Amino acid sequence: MNNYLNFSLEGKVALVTGASYGIGFAIASAYAECGATICFNDINQELVDKGMAAYAEKGIKAHGYVCDVTNEEQVNAMVAQIAEEVGTIDILVNNAGIIKRIPMHEMTAAQFRQVIDIDLNGPFIMAKAVIPAMIEKQSGKIINICSMMSELGRETVSAYAAAKGGLKMLTRNICSEYGQYNIQCNGLGPGYIETPQTAPLREVQPDGSRHPFDQFICAKTPANRWLKPEELTGPAVFLASEASNAVNGHILYVDGGILAYIGKQPN
Repeated sequence: MNNYLNFSLEGKVALVTGASYGIGFAIASAYAECGATICFNDINQELVDKGMAAYAEKGIKAHGYVCDVTNEEQVNAMVAQIAEEVGTIDILVNNAGIIKRIPMHEMTAAQFRQVIDIDLNGPFIMAKAVIPAMIEKQSGKIINICSMMSELGRETVSAYAAAKGGLKMLTRNICSEYGQYNIQCNGLGPGYIETPQTAPLREVQPDGSRHPFDQFICAKTPANRWLKPEELTGPAVFLASEASNAVNGHILYVDGGILAYIGKQPN
């Protein structure tokens, strides 16, 4: 197949962090359908077991690991274990993350640091662990799950926006530093996605009306709806495949058009 059209991931080993459910699970499942061997981690055994059961239900043989992405020793041990048990990691997706919706003047420094640690330091530690083998192999794909908050601010998400803004620049710097080794590092920036975490924001209210945040998001999105996790999978496969070998240091926003839209004029 012409490499410019090659979206196959046959023979590739993909590690998707925090992929027991949600966006990470959708991306890893798509990679498996395209031929990749799937590895994933989560913070505790309960979540890993949940993920393993979900992958098995889809007929996917996944390899699950308990690992805290902010713990460099644990990360290095996991990457070494994957190399021994499965193979060298060809694709890393830094998906694990948290958000704390707290007004900045009420947020403690410890809470701020926790978000930065998981959402920014975690991807740094993970990328640092896989890059040496990618250099040796002279190929690799690193995909950081960024956010529209890599570009925009909003009330109550100061730590998250700071982390995701930093992750955008870490993405560009990995590109700058390691592109010479045929390593591509790009970001994927989801819009507002239908996940278990956002379900309360989409619930019909007791009076039959839509949740105010649901109304807000749909009004700000040209697509006029929340996006589904599966809608991220095509762009994620593209960024992991040889079809994107000339794409590096780019943030691909899959947001239904939010970043291009000023919003509706009030009636």
